Amino acid sequence: MMGMAESDHASSLKKCQDKQLYFLSSSSSFSRAAILAFWLMFESSIITDLVIASLPQELQNLPSDRLNLVINDIKNLVKGNIVSGSIDPAMQSAAEHYRNLVSTSHASLAVIAIVMAIGGMLVIRQSITPRLRARNHVERVIQYLLIACSTIAIFTTIGIVLSVLYEAIRFFKMVSPADFITGLEWSPQISIRADQVGSSGSFGAIPVFMGTMLISAIAMCVAVPIGLMSAIYLSEYSTPSFRNIAKPLLEILAGIPTVVYGFFAALVVAPVIRDTGGLIGLDVSSESALAAGLVMGIMIIPFVSSLSDDVINAVPMSLREGAYGLGSTKSETIRLVIIPAALPGIVGGVLLAVSRAIGETMIVVMAAGMAANLTVNPLETVTTVTVQIVTLLVGDQEFDSAKTLAAFALGLMLFVITLILNVIALVVVRRYREQYE
Repeated sequence: MMGMAESDHASSLKKCQDKQLYFLSSSSSFSRAAILAFWLMFESSIITDLVIASLPQELQNLPSDRLNLVINDIKNLVKGNIVSGSIDPAMQSAAEHYRNLVSTSHASLAVIAIVMAIGGMLVIRQSITPRLRARNHVERVIQYLLIACSTIAIFTTIGIVLSVLYEAIRFFKMVSPADFITGLEWSPQISIRADQVGSSGSFGAIPVFMGTMLISAIAMCVAVPIGLMSAIYLSEYSTPSFRNIAKPLLEILAGIPTVVYGFFAALVVAPVIRDTGGLIGLDVSSESALAAGLVMGIMIIPFVSSLSDDVINAVPMSLREGAYGLGSTKSETIRLVIIPAALPGIVGGVLLAVSRAIGETMIVVMAAGMAANLTVNPLETVTTVTVQIVTLLVGDQEFDSAKTLAAFALGLMLFVITLILNVIALVVVRRYREQYE
């Protein structure tokens, strides 16, 4: 018995040491990979700086664009892409110096990797003891890595907001915030001549945001009922075989490129709406908010249906069985139990669909036009915030004019509106979650 116990203890100790060796070697491999990535990241710039420092003084004093051309010629000489017989001796010498530096860098990297591998093996062998908790150390390293990644994401968001805010403040120094928020005419212009008529432009953002809300409202009127009803049918009424076929086909809509939807809206939906309106005596524009909204609603149906379907399936079966036990029908159970219990997730899916609708550009450009009209008539041409942002920033623009900086002001206002929608959704989710959990 004592021999068997000692054998089991030795076997468990050997397994523990093997696990410790595995985790420690993984940490060492991660460190070597990090150093290799760091080396390769800065190797080219360091070698380039050293080669520039070795060039003759007249070449070093060249402008930056000319100097970049010289460096490209040196690199081409190193790679053998220049086979001309007349090569400047200074360039040839610089290419040879570049080649030697690259060889030295690669040799140094190989030596460092070998030294690190040997040193890591020695450290690992000395660190392996029955009291070492290698898993805890590795978990701590992974925890720090995850914290670093989340911190990068947070600071990236903060940087985006601050950059947009900075440019928006520059715009509001040229245009009054009151005129921008309450203005009823959007016609951004830049001054080409001092006496140009209308060079000051009109930067009233209400027509742009009104067009955004109009198209988004039409899209949501299409996507929310169809998407929610599809989710209810697939989760509560359909057979498993039909669900396995219908749900992937429905989700294909989310994978179609938006430019295809734009072509469909401009070539099929818009003419049908215009011809139908003409038959009943309505004056329908060739590019209308209704055409863009209908096609956009079809595009975002999967966002509502897929998320709602997953949320409805996540409702505990005990709630359904309790409702059936009290004599409720299937429709009553869905209306009075399942939908209220799944409402937080449904609100989240609808909010995602709204964000998708607000951010859409291609369909609006091709089907609704680019004219900023202050109207609630879905049969007229309108534009959206994202379309105007793209229009203002396309081409060679000077970031000192109010026209270009207006794009950042629109982006800031869109960010504020999206934030308000998120807050409203969180309030709704919290209220119903407290009620049904």
